[in-house]
Amino acid sequence: MTHPFISARATPEKPAIILAQSGKTLNYAQLEARANQTAHLFRSLGLKRGDCVAAILENGLDIFIFLWAAQRAGLYFTTLSTRLTAAESEYIIRDSGAGALFLSAYAGTVAEELAAIFPDLPKYMAGAHDGSCASWDDAASAFPETPIADESVGGPMLYSSGTTGRPKGVKRALSEGTLLDLPPMAALFTTLYGGSGDSVFLCPAPLYHAAPQAWAMLVHQFGGTVVVMERFDAEDVLKAIERHGVTVAQFVPTHFIRLLNLPEEVRARYDLSSLRTAFHAAAPCPIPVKEAMMQWWGAIIHEYYAGTEGNGMTAIDPQQWLNHKGSVGRPIGCEVHICDEDGEPLTAHQVGQVYFSGGLRFEYHNDPEKTQESRNSHGWSSMGDVGYVDEEGYLYLTDRKSFMIISGGVNVYPQEVENLIQTHPKVADVAVIGAPDPDLGERVVAVIQTNDPRDAGPELADELRQFVRATLSGVKVPKQYDFVEELPRHPTGKLYKRLVRDRYWPK
Repeated sequence: MTHPFISARATPEKPAIILAQSGKTLNYAQLEARANQTAHLFRSLGLKRGDCVAAILENGLDIFIFLWAAQRAGLYFTTLSTRLTAAESEYIIRDSGAGALFLSAYAGTVAEELAAIFPDLPKYMAGAHDGSCASWDDAASAFPETPIADESVGGPMLYSSGTTGRPKGVKRALSEGTLLDLPPMAALFTTLYGGSGDSVFLCPAPLYHAAPQAWAMLVHQFGGTVVVMERFDAEDVLKAIERHGVTVAQFVPTHFIRLLNLPEEVRARYDLSSLRTAFHAAAPCPIPVKEAMMQWWGAIIHEYYAGTEGNGMTAIDPQQWLNHKGSVGRPIGCEVHICDEDGEPLTAHQVGQVYFSGGLRFEYHNDPEKTQESRNSHGWSSMGDVGYVDEEGYLYLTDRKSFMIISGGVNVYPQEVENLIQTHPKVADVAVIGAPDPDLGERVVAVIQTNDPRDAGPELADELRQFVRATLSGVKVPKQYDFVEELPRHPTGKLYKRLVRDRYWPK
């Protein structure tokens, strides 16, 4: 299988999507019919190949109808976080040039505010609606369930999560191929992860984000079943694996930490024997966390490193990781380069900015300056990460360039400190940032979320100071430990470090 429409003909009753918590299901015949109707709706609005449509939709059935309709209509599709304010959403909708907006009641008052901000933009709401938008169901049902006459391949134009400023749309040229063509990561899915048309894929992360969206759509191209969690719950993950016979699943390190925090009796309650592959990305995973997951689930945990930009990718299988702990793998279909401040290549074990060559080309929509900044003189592109490669070509990430702390003239990469502090049994989450310091320029500050709020305070700060000092050099030991109720994290696990850092720097 290479597209849902083939599965709709061959196995029409097979579930394409199952919602893990509610049990709602959409089979391939239904997905095909509704996607075709919405594609016709796009055309009725005058949307043509290369135009953009936007959506604010939670994890559910409707987001897949939107995605597959846009994909077959040759449109760019921009899916927005359901957690954005109306002002944040307005910026992305305007910047993307979206010709229509699709929402659900989950958007709440944001939908009403956007309706007032964009009175002339066609707006459609799934399910019950309040009159601020047209009914998506009613509008689409007026069109045939057969394909539009001019199908072509669309693609995502997703916006970065904005950890270091306003988000930017990542735009790549639309494919000139056919709907039957598979994306480059299909080979990874089949050869390394054992994916096929028989796969049952668990998606616990938000589908408006690049990776969960791309993997779920890829499973549909192969004719597999996607089990979607409407919201993440650690025990519900185990329930879904057992109930639906999940064979492959994608996670982020935050999910692993929450799974490991489940009581032993809960972890032992479920049959996870169907799970053959789990893979993770999106954020660095502390070595002890991954070791603990492998002790529990076995050597089935893979990892890859990539970004929304799609300019490069590395992957590492469980055995390779056990031999190169902390690595995110070797490049697949591209080359990786570690470069100095001038963009010139460094040798093994030298830390520098990570660049890729040979991958997909991209641009930041409406921002040629940022696009140019992502390239060096060799034409290689970077997502701003910092790391090194070893003699065997395995890549290790140390941090993001923008998060580096310069304390007393010494470069400190927060990720190394965060990974260590995260292993302390009293710590639930941590962010390490640089704060202004009259003597050092920047001082290293650890912002801590504890497992038990009662632990927060000076005693734990002293305990953590000694804990870090036992492993890291003095310059890396945080000079200050602050405690918060919760750190701001994207549902994919990515930390909004800019929001944490902004509290310490004058406006």
